[in-house]
Amino acid sequence: MLEKFWKRLESLGYYAPLVAMYLISLPLLSLSRAGLMLWQSDRVAATGIWPEMLLQGLRVDIIQMGLMVIIPLLLTPLFAHRKAWPWWRGFTFFWVVACVTLLIFMEAATPGFIGEYDTRPNRLFVEYLKYPNEVLPMLWNGFRVHVFAGIGALVLTLWGMSRMMRPWLRQQAPARQLKHWLALPLIVVLVVFSVRSTADHRPANPAMFAITSDTMVNTLIMNSTWSVLHAIYNLKHEAKSSEMYGDMNEAEAMEQIRLVREMLHDQRPLIGDEHLPTLTSQTASVKREKPLNLVIILQESLGATFVESLGGIPVTPELEKLKSQGWWFENLYATGTRSVRGIEAVVTGFPPTPAQSVVKLSLSQDHFFTLASLLGKKGYLNEFIYGGEGHFDNMRNFFVNNDFNQVVDKNDYINPVFTGSWGVSDEDLFNKAHEQLMKHHESGQPFFTLVFTSSNHSPFEFPDGRIELYEQPKATENNAVKYADYAMGQFFKQAQASPYWKDTVFLVVADHDIRVRGDDLVPVKNFHIPGLILGADIQPRVIKTVASQIDLPTTVISLMGIDGEHPMPGRDLSAEPEGLAGRAMMQYEQNYAWMEGERAVVLRPGKAPTHAVYDRSQKKLQPQPAPDDAAAMEKRALGHVMLPSILYREQDYHLPGAFAENTQ
Repeated sequence: MLEKFWKRLESLGYYAPLVAMYLISLPLLSLSRAGLMLWQSDRVAATGIWPEMLLQGLRVDIIQMGLMVIIPLLLTPLFAHRKAWPWWRGFTFFWVVACVTLLIFMEAATPGFIGEYDTRPNRLFVEYLKYPNEVLPMLWNGFRVHVFAGIGALVLTLWGMSRMMRPWLRQQAPARQLKHWLALPLIVVLVVFSVRSTADHRPANPAMFAITSDTMVNTLIMNSTWSVLHAIYNLKHEAKSSEMYGDMNEAEAMEQIRLVREMLHDQRPLIGDEHLPTLTSQTASVKREKPLNLVIILQESLGATFVESLGGIPVTPELEKLKSQGWWFENLYATGTRSVRGIEAVVTGFPPTPAQSVVKLSLSQDHFFTLASLLGKKGYLNEFIYGGEGHFDNMRNFFVNNDFNQVVDKNDYINPVFTGSWGVSDEDLFNKAHEQLMKHHESGQPFFTLVFTSSNHSPFEFPDGRIELYEQPKATENNAVKYADYAMGQFFKQAQASPYWKDTVFLVVADHDIRVRGDDLVPVKNFHIPGLILGADIQPRVIKTVASQIDLPTTVISLMGIDGEHPMPGRDLSAEPEGLAGRAMMQYEQNYAWMEGERAVVLRPGKAPTHAVYDRSQKKLQPQPAPDDAAAMEKRALGHVMLPSILYREQDYHLPGAFAENTQ
């Protein structure tokens, strides 16, 4: 059968293996897509466009195949004589086997990735390769079936494609070669056009296939190899990525910032520094002879979906007890879906963009504002405490280079109670935090400590005998959340009985929800997170306004009694009148949601903005006709997503004199 297959392709000469790659790959990719669509049939059926998805998917696959054959095509002239024929056979043999194997392996890895992240493999698939110590144990303990499926697909494809291509190694050179070389320019033009897939001035990109309101369903139209390759390409261009939503210069963006400040009755004056446009003079709403210390507890993946009083399941009883002792946020929203995005918002006050978090971007690895920059100038010791490897997601480098004095990570724990894939357990983490806080308090130096938990992370490992399990089996997200909540509760019992309690304000907040998914353009329900400020003399209060993570650092420094200048555009909720609708911003893949009260507008690349109302009872964005002030609201949204990209690119997000100090 294989001999007959290659006999039929014999007349194609040099191009036979490349045509064979099309004939093998296109059906396999379509079958994979159809299988994924059947798996996600409820969400696919809700869109009502499954035939179009298959057709557009075939278009994407043709783009992908064009990308894979263009290199051999361009190399063809090097083999334009009979003596080089054996080299051409060998090269194309390995090229076709490698390409088809890559395609099948990526498709085999897709179900597990969708199950975890509700999208086809994207840049995370590549970024996590840099952290084998954390990722390999996680895959082995939590995704063993998927690992074996991927390895099995890899081995079977290598074996099958090697058998499939073996007859090609015996093919004779074409007797008449001239016609093949005369056809080459036309073939190259056809392949290039297939890669562009459009006559427009810009080639096809993932935005062209965002034809439904369900982001995950849109990714099914693509294939996973193209999704990852496009993500890798975008990594080189992310500093300007907010421009995908529209055009707006710095002055226009700042005007939108000012308008929103007026809307929120923000009385803090902007300094007016042309090189630091967001530089703000903030006077603390609470006057203190000695400002308080600050401890931020950033809880891994603790969405409102796990907090009963916020409409979630009852697995955070300790947090529910603590909420009546401080400021409790009922409508707080994360800025993104990754831990580094939460760090970016809570520690630097920087708004989200479609780019990576500034924790990982190159221009923010020095001279970039963090709370440590402000507090360090006021004599504070700034510390980051983590239970895993501090280098993960570039955290250690970012913190140390941006004014944190020290980092405590997995290597600093002696005889931990429990160690899992992501490091020591949360109770080990909090025991270390308590030890460090006692030491800092005894020294008399004010301190800012950032504590980042990790037990609530797949594969959900934690010690036995600590909690009554919420469900079986043990290693589930609900049980891990309940354990993380238990560990935090034990810490606060220690803290409240310790001398540092009366001198310290604590902020407890999630970095993001555990799995952000849904058929909305932006699944707002999964951006809803708990937030709590307590400690010292903080009085109980319920904050009902819609707020963002970027509002937390500006608020806590005011409660600490800190006056000063900073570039953070977030609100000081302690000085804001009650009853305001508020605002929040959320970055979800390439979609950006701007929400004012219950009204929202979603910006998408290459698409008109979509207006909606967030239905809290249904926890869904309900699309609405554009309101009378649609254009103004769209400008406010665009200004707030454009400005951070500009500030990053121009390196205009720091304290005055930061660059000069480093050159002395």
